[in-house]
Amino acid sequence: MSKPKVFEKPTGLKDYLPGAVANLRNIEYRVLDCMEKWGYNQIVTPTLEFYDTVGVASSTLDRKLFKLLDQNGRTLVLRSDMTAPIARVVASLLKDQSFPLRLSYHANVFRAFEAEAGRESEFFQTGVELVGDESSDADAEVIALAIASLQSAGVKKFKIALGHVGFLNGLLNEILKDREEEQTALKECLLNRDYVGYRQLLKQFSLDANKEKELEGILRLRGGEEICAQARLVTQDRTAQQSIQHLCEIWDVLKAYGVSEHVLIDLTMIGDFSYYTGMTFEGYAADLGFPVCSGGRYDNLLTQFGRPAPATGFALKTTRIMEVTDKESSHTPYHVLILYSHEHRKEALECASGMRSREGVIVETRKVQQKAEVDSIKLQADGIYHFLGRTYGDMISFV
Repeated sequence: MSKPKVFEKPTGLKDYLPGAVANLRNIEYRVLDCMEKWGYNQIVTPTLEFYDTVGVASSTLDRKLFKLLDQNGRTLVLRSDMTAPIARVVASLLKDQSFPLRLSYHANVFRAFEAEAGRESEFFQTGVELVGDESSDADAEVIALAIASLQSAGVKKFKIALGHVGFLNGLLNEILKDREEEQTALKECLLNRDYVGYRQLLKQFSLDANKEKELEGILRLRGGEEICAQARLVTQDRTAQQSIQHLCEIWDVLKAYGVSEHVLIDLTMIGDFSYYTGMTFEGYAADLGFPVCSGGRYDNLLTQFGRPAPATGFALKTTRIMEVTDKESSHTPYHVLILYSHEHRKEALECASGMRSREGVIVETRKVQQKAEVDSIKLQADGIYHFLGRTYGDMISFV
């Protein structure tokens, strides 16, 4: 194996230059502020966790985990999501706090992808976990907060697709009872949005015409509140019926929040983590073909850490949101350059200190040796100053 070049980075990792970092932090601060206003308190967990605890509980495929050994030979992992680490904390350091718990976070997470996939192995997430509340109101709360968080992040056009693991499980078990491999294959197609492959599999299963029609009909169960009524007619399975009832209750709460216009019911959708047990949802921005947020209910995860409790939450894919907000107009700080000579240094730095106390003002100072350097500044017709390859909204001289 060849030695990496001086400027080479591992596959899937990237550098963030000042402009991108400013955008990332701007999104982070606004979203965390939004979450705090909803009663969610920020938590920070380690980047490294034990494989046998958080690594296994994360439900991330083993081949997608970054593993390493500590000095005692124990296997560690770089965290692949934030839900499992938070579940560990809830069951240990927060074990004496009563439910419900509302926790928020912003963190980088790591997943190993094939090089040819072109996907990032390190990315940022901002999200919440609502632990200890099994109600439909709790599920609706995290969806409504996800909508508010996307708006705070500057995403203007988006839709939330809402599904339920129980509906698909119940329907598939009713029609394909004891045919688990075939159920798994169909779910894999739905997870990958491979509807052509889904239909091809149905034809290969040699089902009678009615059953094939029922399973193909799932692909049309996408829309508004009317989908609940349509789904009730598709199956008599108890689990599926209870799931639809739960979705109807969530929809009623979302209407009370006044955000149902942003949501569509999509019963073809299933979460990409095996720990999801109930409703799942994904948010899609108008300009992107992949989700900018995802979440759902995971009532069994905390059992693995010894403190059984229902839970629900979501994560914004902050790195992806940057691709949308980069295109949007955003507030630009007022950038001021203060030039000073040795004789006027004290008053120049006092002026800079005073200006930095103002909201939205960035101040740079630079000592100059002679007045000719000041004269080299170019003032454009639009009121922008140019000096040494940089631009400023204003310039003050103490020379």
